[in-house]
Amino acid sequence: MNTPLLPTKPLLWDVFCRVVDNLGDIGVCWRLAVNLATRGQRVRLWVDDACALHWMAPGALEGRIPGVQILQWSQSQQTDVLGKLPKTDVWVEAFGCEIAPEFIAACAYSMGAGGLKDLEHPVWINLEYLTAERFAERSHTLPSPVMSGPANGWTKYFFYPGFTPKTGGLLREADWAPRQNRFDRTDWLQRLGIPWQGERLVSLFCYEPPALGEFLRQLQDDTTPTRLLVTPGRASEAVKNLSQIGLQPSSIQRGQLSISYLPPLTQPDFDHLLWACDFNCVRGEDSLVRALWAAKPFVWQIYPQDDNAHHDKLEAFLDMLGANTTLRELHLAWNGVASTAGGMPRLQANLDAWQAIARAARERLLQMDDLASQLVAFVWKKR
Repeated sequence: MNTPLLPTKPLLWDVFCRVVDNLGDIGVCWRLAVNLATRGQRVRLWVDDACALHWMAPGALEGRIPGVQILQWSQSQQTDVLGKLPKTDVWVEAFGCEIAPEFIAACAYSMGAGGLKDLEHPVWINLEYLTAERFAERSHTLPSPVMSGPANGWTKYFFYPGFTPKTGGLLREADWAPRQNRFDRTDWLQRLGIPWQGERLVSLFCYEPPALGEFLRQLQDDTTPTRLLVTPGRASEAVKNLSQIGLQPSSIQRGQLSISYLPPLTQPDFDHLLWACDFNCVRGEDSLVRALWAAKPFVWQIYPQDDNAHHDKLEAFLDMLGANTTLRELHLAWNGVASTAGGMPRLQANLDAWQAIARAARERLLQMDDLASQLVAFVWKKR
């Protein structure tokens, strides 16, 4: 791993986030903002719906997180607000959102009459979605000239998070490993009031997986007792709606399966959940990365797309992961891509093999520089 050259003075970053899935987009953007701040940068996070930060990152909206300021997206269109802001060094458009034209114009024309191009303008980053598909390597850091408007002549750069040294890497905190090494799951479960008696622990953070019913039936009928730790929102509703297997909202146990419904978790406590469990069900982008760092066996529910483009994305990820036949079958069934004639692979028979795959994947990924450090190094080279 080559440690990137970091700047000697802090830069000011504007990170823009449009919330589609308020647990995904804002989760990644907040984690990025904090990662940048802990590396000595200053960040303004512009977001159109920050309500999830109330429980995801207590103190964020009140400005209690050093180096990070939360601003409403609508303010990026208000000339009276923009005229008072300090000059920025970096723009980051997260997940294809587009910076408000008013914001671009205010910056361009503040550089001189007509937007003089001989003055230093912000380094403009288009931060893309995470994918293991090959185009991420080909497209990473490619320039995209701006051909019109007040920023005519400037350049955007595509930046792809990823799983190989030819991509931008993954978000990872500098203190991640020591925190995990200090983690005490017995103490954490007690603080949450979970009546754990040593049974296998499984986390559930999902949309509505097609194979959820079969998965829960397997846990009910298994020889090993399991406690399912269910996150609030769509995961809880999905479990409670499975009346056909007897899991009514008032039920907390059936057969070998016990269920605990969790409160909303902060980002550090979501990490704790993944560290505590013997198997994790995760969804989207942010929790996938956290599951990889946890190095516990997991199944990932990819965000579905109307044209089924997510099928290729899932296959590319499984190839990167080094998934064996059973882990691949589990993911395809969980995501409704394919059904297995003999039913989904069972945890009991496969956990050890899946654990080895997860640990090996983490070791490979740890050889790469993290996303925030790579972003800082790239921006510094472009200034």
